[in-house]
Amino acid sequence: MTTTDPYMQLLGLQTLRVEAGKAVVAARVRPEHLNIHGSCHGGFLYSLADAAFALASNAHGTPAVALSTQMQYFKAVRAGDQLEAHASEENLGRRTATYRIEIQRGGQVVALFVGTVYRLDASA
Repeated sequence: MTTTDPYMQLLGLQTLRVEAGKAVVAARVRPEHLNIHGSCHGGFLYSLADAAFALASNAHGTPAVALSTQMQYFKAVRAGDQLEAHASEENLGRRTATYRIEIQRGGQVVALFVGTVYRLDASA
């Protein structure tokens, strides 16, 4: 399984670990990741979480695509901050699976992403 894609490369995301139902993706917040207030853009945080979500949900070998996601932002993140998105499987069904992704800065959760995927039939 590929553990990076062109969008991840564009954003500077680095895959640290992938195993069935789990993934860790890291990134350092750069000046181009900031919003008009000088803090990290929510879209960057979402992309970091989404990358970990995709890796964890596809690591079983069955193709999976997002059905729904939700993101909550708890703490401001600044340029230079080192972040890690920790994805863990909460429920694995035959056709759907749900994942919890915590974005952490130094062990502190700064944002939370929850997503559900649809697991495709590999023979289709």
